[in-house]
Amino acid sequence: MAHRAIFFFFLLALVLPLHVSSQSASSIAPPHNISAVFAFGDSTLDPGNNNALLTFFKANHVPYGRDFPSHVASGRFTNGRLPTDYLVSMLGIKSELPAYLNKTVPNQDLLTGVSFASAGTGLDDFTATVINALHMNTQLRHFRRCLGRIQRRFGLQRANQVVGDALFAIGSGTSDLIWSFYGLPGTRRLQFSISAYQDFLLRNLETFVERLYSMGARKLSITGLPPIGCLPFQVTTGSFMPSPHMFQRVCVTQQNTDSQVYNTKLQSLINRLQTTLPGVKIAYVDIYNPLMDMITNPGRYGFHETSRGCCGTGTMEMGPLCSGVIPTCPDASRYVFWDAVHPTQATYQVLANIYETTVLPLLTGS
Repeated sequence: MAHRAIFFFFLLALVLPLHVSSQSASSIAPPHNISAVFAFGDSTLDPGNNNALLTFFKANHVPYGRDFPSHVASGRFTNGRLPTDYLVSMLGIKSELPAYLNKTVPNQDLLTGVSFASAGTGLDDFTATVINALHMNTQLRHFRRCLGRIQRRFGLQRANQVVGDALFAIGSGTSDLIWSFYGLPGTRRLQFSISAYQDFLLRNLETFVERLYSMGARKLSITGLPPIGCLPFQVTTGSFMPSPHMFQRVCVTQQNTDSQVYNTKLQSLINRLQTTLPGVKIAYVDIYNPLMDMITNPGRYGFHETSRGCCGTGTMEMGPLCSGVIPTCPDASRYVFWDAVHPTQATYQVLANIYETTVLPLLTGS
């Protein structure tokens, strides 16, 4: 009997630690409570929705996607991954965030999120109409259809759970200023002052956020404007405008100031929405200051070229003008910009890393 008792306690000593260890592992909270990401906005978040549209604003051709897995030109306006691709990867959800209009995306993939963004769209419907991109309201309709697909396949309870746990990433407004205000002579600049146009865009954004909230969104990040005056395309067009810097490739100071003013107004709007929408968490995503730091201190990030894109001359090429018939730089990781408007994958990775440390904690409470 004594031997049996000793043997029993010996087995118990072996099994009990394993049992306790298993319980402890299962009780460890995940690093975040986000199980899906849904993206809305423009080319910085569009992984290929424009492929299905009749528009010149497409990137489903070489050299786009040169450094993407399998070297596929998926429709992303860069040489590789977008910020949302890095985001879902760092959250441990999946490797990339696919386009909703990609017909190969299965219903199962909807549970972890998709992007509804469309290159060239804006908070101003006029911008999307001229470019023939998906209006922001159209993106919302696609999201509603997406929820319908989830409900039909997995049930209403699962659909509500997906939305409740999801992060909603919004990035729009840059195209409005580049094309509808600074460009396309005789359009919005004849109707609005820059301040009034900023207010108009933000009113539309407020309505968009309220509609998303009514559909169950509770965790949102909203990206501000970049230093628009430093985008290579704007640097080029600015060099032909009468100014002390005419014929010089330098940032357009006034456009950068306009971006900063807009961003200040956007942060005020976010603060107001957080008080008027119960239970919502909205984080402002600052890309202005990180991009300006990359442009003014490129060596800190391993960059060499800051005022030209990697594609072609890097001064005007984008979309159809950035094609396989023109050369590209040998190492895009040395460039801040891929084409004359859009950042490289290397730049997006820096921005995604900043997002992880400054934005995610505000949305997850971690």
